[in-house]
Amino acid sequence: MEAKFSSFLTDTHAHLVSSRFTERIDEILLRAKEAGVRRIVSISCDVEDTEANIALATTHSGIFATAGIHPCSVHEPGEDGWRERLRELTKEPAVVAVGEIGLDHYHPPQDGSTESEWRQLQMSIFEEMLQLAQDMNLPAVVHSRECTSATLDVLANFPLVRAVLHCFNGTRPEAERALDMGHFFSFTGVLTYPKAPEVREVAAFIPLNRIMVETDSPYLAPVPFRGKTCEPAMVRHTAFQLAEVKRMGLDEIATITSENAEHFFPLSKMNLNSEHSLLA
Repeated sequence: MEAKFSSFLTDTHAHLVSSRFTERIDEILLRAKEAGVRRIVSISCDVEDTEANIALATTHSGIFATAGIHPCSVHEPGEDGWRERLRELTKEPAVVAVGEIGLDHYHPPQDGSTESEWRQLQMSIFEEMLQLAQDMNLPAVVHSRECTSATLDVLANFPLVRAVLHCFNGTRPEAERALDMGHFFSFTGVLTYPKAPEVREVAAFIPLNRIMVETDSPYLAPVPFRGKTCEPAMVRHTAFQLAEVKRMGLDEIATITSENAEHFFPLSKMNLNSEHSLLA
């Protein structure tokens, strides 16, 4: 992990407005830059997150925002007008995707409802968010914990929406189905875990032009940081593991995954060719 490389890395999924990073964002971004990370897509879970991420992306070089409702937050937007507000926010130049959206069959209901009611609410909001992505011509960042097949069933109804299946841990047949649908995949620190050989096997199968790396920080810190708060600088360790899986060099994986991020996200909305597009 001490080898130098000339290309830069892109963390395609980090929750930079998490309360765990409050008052520490500048030092976190500095460590990311020192680790070779030059672009970060900061992910939103609700309207408040979206507003905060837009503010962050507008004032910090190399940061891009998303807008969306996480499946574990579908009970939160209750106030009238949140849909209209979210739609307006997707028009901001800093917003490069609708997300994090999707389905989650792992966590229990967050609002006291039955499992059936909770999953139905998730499905309804997921469909609304995919329609928003289609309307705004934006890609989607999709969460699919313990329900990859069900998530793909919903995505099949929105063939005009290109998605990235974040923190992918589905099976090879599910990956094949998603590839046939034109979607992308991103991998987290889970790729480095000793007890995740299946994830590495699927990553080895995914074509190089459909793969990206992420941290999902502050969650899922890679080896050797398991149990600690994850941050964007650690995406280098995931990229190093992906390079080993693909039998390539770290520099090559950095270049390929960053190019894929440029292809998947409309980063040109934030003047990709200017200095603003890289962490200062």
